[in-house]
Amino acid sequence: MPAAPPPASLADENAALRAALAAAEARADAAEAEAARVKAETSNAAAMIARLKLEIAQLRRELYGARSERKARLLDQLELQLEELEATASEDELAAERGAAKATTVRSFTRSRPARKPFPGHLPRERVVVPAPTECPCCGSDKLCKLGETVTETLESIPRQWKVIQTVREKFSCRACETITQPPAPFHATPRGWAGPSLLAMILFEKFGQHQPLNRQAERFAREGVELSLSTLADQVGAAAAVLTPLHDLIAAHVLAAERLHGDDTPVPVLAKGKTDTGRIWVYVRDDRPFGGQAPPAALFHYSRDRGGAHPEAHLAGFTGVLQADAFAGYNRLYDADRQPGAITDAPCWAHARRKFFVLADIATALKRRKDASISPLALEAVRRIDRLFDIERAIAGLGPAQRLAARQEHSAPLLAELETWMRGERARLSRHAPVAKAMDYMLKRWDGFARFLKDGRICLTNNAAERALRGIAIARPFCPCRAGC
Repeated sequence: MPAAPPPASLADENAALRAALAAAEARADAAEAEAARVKAETSNAAAMIARLKLEIAQLRRELYGARSERKARLLDQLELQLEELEATASEDELAAERGAAKATTVRSFTRSRPARKPFPGHLPRERVVVPAPTECPCCGSDKLCKLGETVTETLESIPRQWKVIQTVREKFSCRACETITQPPAPFHATPRGWAGPSLLAMILFEKFGQHQPLNRQAERFAREGVELSLSTLADQVGAAAAVLTPLHDLIAAHVLAAERLHGDDTPVPVLAKGKTDTGRIWVYVRDDRPFGGQAPPAALFHYSRDRGGAHPEAHLAGFTGVLQADAFAGYNRLYDADRQPGAITDAPCWAHARRKFFVLADIATALKRRKDASISPLALEAVRRIDRLFDIERAIAGLGPAQRLAARQEHSAPLLAELETWMRGERARLSRHAPVAKAMDYMLKRWDGFARFLKDGRICLTNNAAERALRGIAIARPFCPCRAGC
């Protein structure tokens, strides 16, 4: 049998194996750290690209206006993409830092971040002073002199606090006449007022402003240690609605006293027996700021179970000004000359008209429909001519009606005359079945209404004010994230 190796040889072999293992682990750590650093750099580059795309899209919208009907949706998608990429980049940066700490041969990676805005000045500041040393760490002397200080600000949030306010009303009895007296009960915003005004405002805002149903609010309150049933919250919402009715009436009177209104509607899902029905939310917006009006803007909302024309007739029963709306047939009776107390002046929306041409001129949308798609030159020319009118409107926004009217007569009237001449000439050569012909007919059949902004400086070209007012309703509607209807 072979002789056993001497002990010294075993020790040397073990030391060599440990050294080789340590070297292999170091190489593995270095490779892992390098991979993490490269991944962090890649994530950071992707986040920077997404951020730049979002900034470019926002700048283009500010400079040139909403040139695309898909611009708002594109910005939302870019913001969601940026959110995911920024979170991933921060996660990869921390992984790279941990890897670099284990490997001495790999440099760390630090992300380049956009400059953060300072915290708002109105927020209270809590000053926490870290105790300073009492002696010099170098020589031990206690003769220290303050040179300055470095302040690091950290934003913090205090969790919501619940409290019960006990209002004590002492009761007294008169020893002379035995009359019992007590201070009156405190005022409550609603009957059975167990909810304070701040809590009541929060419940209403969460329900109607943030579209949080009462059952979700009740679940969140329970997790915070306060159990409030759905029926209890609903009782307060109903009581608050009744109490706020006079305020609603004042807002309605203010809106309907306007010289010009924006009107629109949108579908909303409604729970019905065994199914989901579709109702309508109507909005009428008073916004005098585009023509220099000083009245505060306000919006009036109504709900109906269908889209019948009787609803806007009832909503605007006493209104006789200008109504800016789409071509919905339900508004037609409002424009009748024999209407009482008077006919409403219609002002069609140029954004709706432009959209019909833009769809035919949008090559990206056309390519989604079919591979050999091509844009319509006539539609593209119509969009170009309409955009020139929008350029003038942006320049005169906020001016008084007389100034706006003078600018339109000087600059917009010739462009509008050229647009009508060109459109009627091209329409005469088109088949009535051509898509661009239908877009032209939409405007030519209502040309007097579309040209009415040349006679009234209060009229805007679009009905976007009403569409913006309905944006919160549309956002709250259930939708499919992949937009495929699944």
